[in-house]
Amino acid sequence: MNRTIIEDSQHPECPIRNILARISDKWSLLVIYTLDRSDKQAIRFKELQREIPDISQKMLTVTLRALEEDGYITRTVYPEVPPRVEYALTARAHSLIPHINALIEWAVENKDAIIGDRKKAAKRTALTA
Repeated sequence: MNRTIIEDSQHPECPIRNILARISDKWSLLVIYTLDRSDKQAIRFKELQREIPDISQKMLTVTLRALEEDGYITRTVYPEVPPRVEYALTARAHSLIPHINALIEWAVENKDAIIGDRKKAAKRTALTA
């Protein structure tokens, strides 16, 4: 996929779908949220990996690259041996944080009802199977 072109093959007039798909993938919001919740301005790769233990090294790398390409994070490489690389949120990402927090609040408020609905649906599926 050419990441510099934002278009949707079925709806090319709606590039918003591509932007929303990129930030709402499995890991992007969690990485942004984790960077925001850090007590530091910038975080090293291994620190991020420790904070998100179920993400693989490859997926964290891919996610960080995508977030950097879209201007949500900065990657700073320090000329040391071994090289030190740190990631930090940009102003664009900071403007997204209130929306992420609102989504988290909504999820917390509705989680019991959603889990209950899932259990009901699983019972219905089990009865019809």
